Amino acid sequence: MFGSLGFLSSLRRHKSIMLSLVELLLATMCLLVMGVNVWVLIDHLLTIDVPPALTHPLKFRILHYCFHLTMTWGNILEKMNICSTPHFFRFVQDSSVWKKNLGVFVKDLRFGTIPVRLFQPKAASSKPRRGILFLHGGGTFLGSLDFYHNLCTFLARETDSVLLSVGYRKLPYYHHPSSAHDCLNASIHFLKSLHAYGVDPSRVVFCGDSIGAGAVAFITQALVGREDLPKIRAQVLIYPMLQPLFLQSPSHLQNANVPFLTKDFMMTCVTRYLAIDASWKDAMLTGAWMPPHAWKKYEKWLGPENIPKMFRSKYQQPESPAPFNEAAYLEIKHIMREDLCPLIADDKIIAQVPEAFVVTLQWDIVRDDGLLYKKRLEDQGVPVTWYHIADGFHGCAPFFERKFFFFPCSLNLVNAVASYIKGL
Repeated sequence: MFGSLGFLSSLRRHKSIMLSLVELLLATMCLLVMGVNVWVLIDHLLTIDVPPALTHPLKFRILHYCFHLTMTWGNILEKMNICSTPHFFRFVQDSSVWKKNLGVFVKDLRFGTIPVRLFQPKAASSKPRRGILFLHGGGTFLGSLDFYHNLCTFLARETDSVLLSVGYRKLPYYHHPSSAHDCLNASIHFLKSLHAYGVDPSRVVFCGDSIGAGAVAFITQALVGREDLPKIRAQVLIYPMLQPLFLQSPSHLQNANVPFLTKDFMMTCVTRYLAIDASWKDAMLTGAWMPPHAWKKYEKWLGPENIPKMFRSKYQQPESPAPFNEAAYLEIKHIMREDLCPLIADDKIIAQVPEAFVVTLQWDIVRDDGLLYKKRLEDQGVPVTWYHIADGFHGCAPFFERKFFFFPCSLNLVNAVASYIKGL
């Protein structure tokens, strides 16, 4: 009897200790979560610039706080070997989307190993429709077929077009040139299969945003002279990223801390996708990796003097490039490729690409890429329609239909794109 009482007493003590440990663990976790959340808030308030022209600055701050918080927790989970940051962020992004198929049929397909999503208007048509190939942005770090689903639905419905969205390979497992190859191969497959999707071969538009727009520029150049494929009618470049060579342009310096593509996040995407060690970030930012003879060749296309004066106010051009660092060059030289830098393609190639609709945003770190490419196209006689948004920020396009996180610049942008495509 006394033995049984002793056993029960010991069991109660162990149970009490276990409960205390659980309570301590929960309290520690709560403190960790609270600490991380507070740190992210302080970091946001100290480092982020909110554009003065923005219509809803408080919403913008809340949205970026959520963005920064998601990125921070992704980094923590990655360091704990639980989940990679890109996978975690894309999971959160996709979970925030309520997919709408109003007015369109949607079908998931595969072009070989490449996932694609087809959007076809439900309304009957007596003739083949316009075709749109869409390449989404996200720096191969963010973005997905799901996150851009509603934007693609909108474009297909509003322009009465058959739209194909490409789900190219991304980080963390795939690096350059995986996404470029996927986008190019999917584009060629689509162009060879237009009749199967009821698309008029004379009315095919390639469209993309951010790095997706850069892929569109590269593909339209790569397909120049391909007699076996239908000619692309037009290219729509929405705040395009077109080169990682010259990162000291006015927009790179003026908008370095403006979400959602800050200098730090941009360099994270660039170095991870191009498999460049993060220790070379400064050499990339200052241009120290570029040999003087290379800068002499590219300066005529990348130099700030090619940017309209209205975008160069208060701009003091740094030494371009910084003193040459040969070690950095040996590590980074592979970025001087035209699939990464369509902005530096030869004039004879630029002269043969289709007409373009170029969207630039005032508060975008890569704003000047679009302005420089616009000038290159115009100099070679390629028709360009330019649409500039004074209150726009990088990554704003998918927010056109969000209720709480709605921004007028987002709706203005997608309406302008739809209007241009309908006019072709």
